Parts: sequence; structure tokens; C-alpha cells
Amino acid sequence: MSNPDKPPPAIDNAQLRRISDVTIGHYERAAEDFRDGTHDHDVSQNYRALLEAIEGNPPFTILDLGCGPGRDLRHFRSLGHDAVGLDGSTEFVAMARSISGCEVLHQDFLAMDLPESRFDGVFANASLFHVPSQELPRVLLELSRTLKPRGVLFCSNPRGNNEEGLSGDRYSCFFDLDTWRNFVTAAGFLELQHYFRPAGLPRHKQPWLATVWRKG
Repeated sequence: MSNPDKPPPAIDNAQLRRISDVTIGHYERAAEDFRDGTHDHDVSQNYRALLEAIEGNPPFTILDLGCGPGRDLRHFRSLGHDAVGLDGSTEFVAMARSISGCEVLHQDFLAMDLPESRFDGVFANASLFHVPSQELPRVLLELSRTLKPRGVLFCSNPRGNNEEGLSGDRYSCFFDLDTWRNFVTAAGFLELQHYFRPAGLPRHKQPWLATVWRKG
């Protein structure tokens, strides 16, 4: 993990490839355990935060960024929305297609190819924290481009004191609210709300930072 008081060293293309391979490899190996361990997680607060912020009448087109085994895709589809998943793990892509019946893109976060102005909302639940801070401005701009005008970006990430690096066999960034806010506003998004999860607990027992943004 990097020192939060110093900017992280520059990462070259070979290192970025290794970061992706290592992180995706973690999920490939743990796919079934991850599916079973997260199947019953209650993220209804996050669903509502995204859907209530989208303007216009449903159904909405939603990109589930880092869809994993497809739990959230299935939920959005059950509500009648046109949901599309994206994940770097071949295991997760297969699981998500099977469980949801939705289109699922097999793409690395660091090498995405997304259609322009397609989606009303992007649901990035526990996914963008794997993007190195060096690459985050570019990735956020790509998400902005794939959103329709005034589209909504939902993010939920584990928070911290701006540490980043390989943690075990995953690359992770643990930003505080101010740092995360600076990244997303620099990409042209307007903050709608933020909250900490799980709800109803003291702040030191709320490891997750959820934020909702509108494309400017």
C-alpha cells in the first residue's frame, strides 16, 4: 500500500497489465465463493439511490459496472429495466449471463469500449476502487461518455485515508470523501448525495462510502 501523504509512483503499461491480471485472477479463483458469500447482501439502499436520481420515466438503461455473478443485474431486470453488465472475469460473465439473462460485456476496467450516450445510469457497486488513481480520471470520463445527458453515476467504495496498492492479490484504493469527490467532480459530474454504509451504525463501523452523481 502506498503512503497516503505521498502521490503514488507512476505505473507503466506493463505494470497496469499485471495489476489487472492479478486482480481479475483473484475473482476468477474465488468466483463461486464470492457468489455464495454476497448473494444475500442487502444493497437495496444503493438500488434506490441510483434509480431515484435518474430523471424521466422507467424503464431505464443501466450499466452494472463490475457486475460480478449478476445479483444486481437480475434485480434491475426484475424491475423491468434494460440492464447490461460488465466484468473482467470470464467466470463472473458466465454466471451473470446465466442468472440474469442480460447482455454482459467481458471487458477490463482499464480497457473499456463503451457505446456513447447509451445509459441512463451506471451502477458501480464495489468496483471502481480497483482502478489505480492514475487511471481513474480517464475511466470516469469514459463512464461520463457512455451516459446520456444528465445521466446518473452511482458508486460505492470502501473508504480509507487515500492508501492504494496491491492488498493481498487485489489492487485497491481506499479514498476519503474529499479525495473521491475531487476525482469525480474533475470528470464533470455534479454531486447529488453521499452516505456511509451500513446504515444506522457509528461512523467507525461504516466502511463503505456511497456517492451519487449527475453528468454535468
